[in-house]
Amino acid sequence: EVQLQASGGGLVQAGGSLRLSCVVSGITFDGHGIGWFRQAPGKEREGISCIDTGDNRTFYSDSVKGRFTISSDVHKSTVYLQMNSLKPENTAVYYCNADVDPATDSAPTGDVRYWGKGTLVTVSS
Repeated sequence: EVQLQASGGGLVQAGGSLRLSCVVSGITFDGHGIGWFRQAPGKEREGISCIDTGDNRTFYSDSVKGRFTISSDVHKSTVYLQMNSLKPENTAVYYCNADVDPATDSAPTGDVRYWGKGTLVTVSS
């Protein structure tokens, strides 16, 4: 079974930091793109970051660039999202998923087969 399990969400004050983890299993980790996505209340799910686990190329949406950092640990089959300077508008359910888009300089597209439940991040003001 393919699983991409996001965890690490919680409640944080505006300006604070949080690190999310995505443990990948059931598929080869090395050489694939893994993306982070979020869905805020009343809004569509959007891709905000991705990483190519083979060459470490990364993508960030304009809304998170400079504040969020994506990284991977091939030995743990885990992708991380370090979120700094969090804002109340960043409140959302955050998901990770395999990126089916071969481009490395564009927003990730999640594999429709593998969506999980995500992890809730709440940023208070």
